[in-house]
Amino acid sequence: MNIYVGNLSQQATEQDLEGLFKEFGAVASVKIIRDMFSGESKGFAFVEMNDKAAGTKAIEELNTKEVKGKKIVVNEARPKTDTRRGGGGGGNRGGGNRGGSSGGGKRW
Repeated sequence: MNIYVGNLSQQATEQDLEGLFKEFGAVASVKIIRDMFSGESKGFAFVEMNDKAAGTKAIEELNTKEVKGKKIVVNEARPKTDTRRGGGGGGNRGGGNRGGSSGGGKRW
């Protein structure tokens, strides 16, 4: 089960989160999301737990728990959607062949 953990303190570490979640069952992985340039935490993480029942119990018990001075938000992670591209639907934006003749023959 993939679990979203939000409102993380900048001081929270993967080890802190693993310690919290392993009280409820086996933790497969912990990943704090960081800025690719500065390396600073973006304030959220994902915790993967092998057992769905354990994950559900962890969500119930840890949501709004105070960690490093901030109340964390814990819920089941939603599937990733790619919203980074903005709007627009594509289409032919390049030069292409808009002149009508597609064979490259002579024009008279």
